[in-house]
Amino acid sequence: MTLRLGVVLPTYNERGNLRTMVERLDAALGGIGWEVIVVDDNSPDGTADEARALAQEDARVRVIQRIGRRGLSSAAIEGMCATAAPVVAVMDADHQHDPALLPQMLAAIESGDYDLSYASRFAEGASTEAWGRPDRVKASNLANRIANKVTGVELTDPMSGFFMLPTMILRADAHRLSGVGFKILLDILATVDAPLRVKEFPLNFAARAEGESKLDRTVIFEFLVGLYDKWLGRWIPTRFALFGTIGAMGVVVHMAVLALVLNLFGARFLVNHYPKEVAFIVGQTAAAMVAMTFNFVLNNELTYSDKRLRGFGPLLTGWARFALTCAFGLLTNIGVATALVRLGFHDYPAALVGIVLGSVWNFALSSKFVWGKY
Repeated sequence: MTLRLGVVLPTYNERGNLRTMVERLDAALGGIGWEVIVVDDNSPDGTADEARALAQEDARVRVIQRIGRRGLSSAAIEGMCATAAPVVAVMDADHQHDPALLPQMLAAIESGDYDLSYASRFAEGASTEAWGRPDRVKASNLANRIANKVTGVELTDPMSGFFMLPTMILRADAHRLSGVGFKILLDILATVDAPLRVKEFPLNFAARAEGESKLDRTVIFEFLVGLYDKWLGRWIPTRFALFGTIGAMGVVVHMAVLALVLNLFGARFLVNHYPKEVAFIVGQTAAAMVAMTFNFVLNNELTYSDKRLRGFGPLLTGWARFALTCAFGLLTNIGVATALVRLGFHDYPAALVGIVLGSVWNFALSSKFVWGKY
């Protein structure tokens, strides 16, 4: 049977959902040549092993196990580029997306009248009642309104994760896709130059069959990051911009702690017993340590959310590595700032210069040795 459709399932901890999803695909796509590509981000629950076991039973099942990288959008891109099918679909493996829509979506694409078909949670005839998450429905509606402004395409659900398009369209612009965040459809709509002819299908969005949602409290942040990447990512790398933004917040923390030490401790004790520069060194050191811890926590949660450290042990180890890799930057920070104070500079401008010089080192090594590979 000629291969007509590739179905990409990006997965993370979906072991319990895979077998029944493949069974549903088989039932829905009878008479259609299809394959499913499971793109797993090295799930600790053994999702990739379950996918390989299914592939032993059914040659239409393929597996890509990604090591050292995570992210729904980038996984979807890899899977779409891996299929030889002329048409490719992306959907969730958790059974919230109904495979019964696939034949209709495929017919729309193969008719030649449409370039993209997708399932909408908010189209006429759709429903989100079974989802049971009215809070997420409201958040999705807000995100959809923003997404329509960004893409210039008026869709009822541009944040949908269930869509289909000719593989050649995807491959033509794959190198321009950011792969950042969770919403690959938004990425495609904002990237492709020629307007896409879109066919919409109402979706009865279901609750997850097993497991927990992978979209945590940072999902809105990831959405905003995706928008930034499309607008400014070509000039300022997204991860560096995030690191710098958090660093700027760390500057506020740094200055607050420095002022606290100088005003509460320096004026009352240190300045009365030691030279002024000693009070400054104590304040600058305390401020740098507090700001460094603040930056570590936020970078772990946001900048490196795809490589986030979990658990007390990994967090403590990560903090220690972050402190170690930032040690030179800390010494540069304190040393340069202190030298400027001795030359007559005001305390706060001197502290800012030290922060800027130390931040370059902090980003370069922490990216490699804390959240990357040694």
